[in-house]
Amino acid sequence: MSTTQQTSGPAPAPAPRPAPARENIIKSQYPNPETLAFQFRSGISQPVVAAFCAGGVAGAVSRTVVSPLERLKILFQVQSVGRDEYKLSVGKALKKMWQEEGWRGFMRGNGTNCIRIVPYSAVQFGSYNFYKRNIFESHPGADMSPLTRLVCGGLAGITSVTFTYPLDIVRTRLSIQTASFADLGAKPKEMPGMWGTLTTMYKTEGGFLALYRGIIPTVAGVAPYVGLNFMVYEWVRKYLTPDGEKNPSAMRKLLAGAVSGAVAQTCTYPFDVLRRRFQINTMSGMGYQYKSITDAVRVIIAQEGIKGMYKGIVPNLLKVAPSMASSWLSFEITRDFLVSLNPGDEEVIL
Repeated sequence: MSTTQQTSGPAPAPAPRPAPARENIIKSQYPNPETLAFQFRSGISQPVVAAFCAGGVAGAVSRTVVSPLERLKILFQVQSVGRDEYKLSVGKALKKMWQEEGWRGFMRGNGTNCIRIVPYSAVQFGSYNFYKRNIFESHPGADMSPLTRLVCGGLAGITSVTFTYPLDIVRTRLSIQTASFADLGAKPKEMPGMWGTLTTMYKTEGGFLALYRGIIPTVAGVAPYVGLNFMVYEWVRKYLTPDGEKNPSAMRKLLAGAVSGAVAQTCTYPFDVLRRRFQINTMSGMGYQYKSITDAVRVIIAQEGIKGMYKGIVPNLLKVAPSMASSWLSFEITRDFLVSLNPGDEEVIL
């Protein structure tokens, strides 16, 4: 007769199963890596592509948020000596715009502006990421000096403005054509839209070159503006981010965007005034026609004083904080979302 020996105490716990490897998870989701979904997520999550798409979203969001102040800035900028229709405070000028044109006046030119700013902002952020990763960084994630960031941002600004300048000049024309500038004469019942304005300029003002009128002062202002914007934003955000914290709060991102925008706009604002003046230089009823950049600076300072080079800066600074803050925040949110779609195991660093 045999006896069975029983052991006391609880049975040993089974060994935990090893976590499935990331490669196996990916294979379970995408058995065939050649599928369209896999290729799409792989493509759109690449750093340059994600920055390009996120930049377009950021541009549309930021411009729509501040559209009334953006248009008011342009109306202030294009007024030369003897034109006082918008020689008002910001509040009274916005009230005048509302009384004369309603909410459409607040959004006048914003459609064209968004059509322009989406590719402009997309090319700007995308090219900055491209130059940064492929030219200036010795290895991914390498820290760059402020001067290098300034140069990288300047190149991105030149690239973006070259691609989208015709839409910028049309946006300026659309922004002022319904305003109550008496010298512009009687307004037609049907105001031309974006394509109508482009066609008219091409046929009557010098062909293809008319679509790039004012691009020299624009590039002279955009290159340092974009460079300063990227340089100051990344420096301020790094300063606001405690050691070890990779994702600062939205408020700190908003603050960094507001500071970078204010610094960049203040330093380069006279170039923006010159750009607007040259964009309307051939329109009838707008006063003196400038022959060159030096001639424009001489005439503006002689007739309007140094303040003439800073016309419209008040509404411009009022719009900088919400514009740049919303731009950087929406850019980072969109970019991080697109990067998170990456089905591979690559760590993406902007």
